[in-house]
Amino acid sequence: MATPPISNQGQQTRFIVKRRQRQAQYFSEDLGNGITMDMVAIPGGTFLMGSPETEEGHSDDESPQHPVTVQSFFMGKYPVTQAQWQAVANLPQIDQELDPDPSNFKGSDRPVEQVSWYDCLEFCARLSQYTGRDYRLPSEAEWEYACRARTTTPFHCGETITTDLANYDGNYTYAAGAKGKYREETTPVGSFQVANAFGLFDMHGNVWEWCADHWHDSYESAPSDGQAWLVDDNKNENHSRLLRGGSWYITPQECRCAYRLRNTPDYGNNTVGCRVVCGAVWTPLPP
Repeated sequence: MATPPISNQGQQTRFIVKRRQRQAQYFSEDLGNGITMDMVAIPGGTFLMGSPETEEGHSDDESPQHPVTVQSFFMGKYPVTQAQWQAVANLPQIDQELDPDPSNFKGSDRPVEQVSWYDCLEFCARLSQYTGRDYRLPSEAEWEYACRARTTTPFHCGETITTDLANYDGNYTYAAGAKGKYREETTPVGSFQVANAFGLFDMHGNVWEWCADHWHDSYESAPSDGQAWLVDDNKNENHSRLLRGGSWYITPQECRCAYRLRNTPDYGNNTVGCRVVCGAVWTPLPP
């Protein structure tokens, strides 16, 4: 699990972390009582999903790399916060009850955690009914496409990452990166004030984010249209689901754009949260 520090053998190794400023198109969903949820417009496009075998930390389940074409959608600017979760949990029930305050690390602007895949589906269903828009969990392809934001490096910020840019276990390094701080808890969303080129924050670290797909051991026969990849049988309710993005608890290697984690849909602990998408139609701003 851990990535050991890399020796530079007396050489000073430089690494590049890219910071960019972009104009993002978004709308704010009003959840009542002054609580809003910013949804960022993600333009459609084609990207190469997965990681090359030469990438440090590459796993067979990230292969083969394959082109995927994703349609435009809106995605939460941040992981769902505890304030947003509570607001939606107080809306009428659809299929199951929701704990309005499930998180271990308390804070209205911290990401909600200790939520299962089933909890997140209920959250999306209530939000959809309340707003009249189609809210859901992202497909795995949508998540990686949005995270990469037209980059091809292990992280959307470059070849490595630092704890000045994301919340992970800074006792470990990736590539030529340096050790950093291990905060041992979640941080308020957007704390690092570094968005990717699409205008999304906290795509690396802080909390794992559920995706809609069933788990597959590789991308052999994976769909190329960006839709969720589901098992075609009648006994898939407890089939493992996908988590993406890493968390405050793990190494930078596991925060890479391509890294994949599986767990049962009823799983939830203080490293697991979610981010929602909306399929509303939008018109991109002119370049």
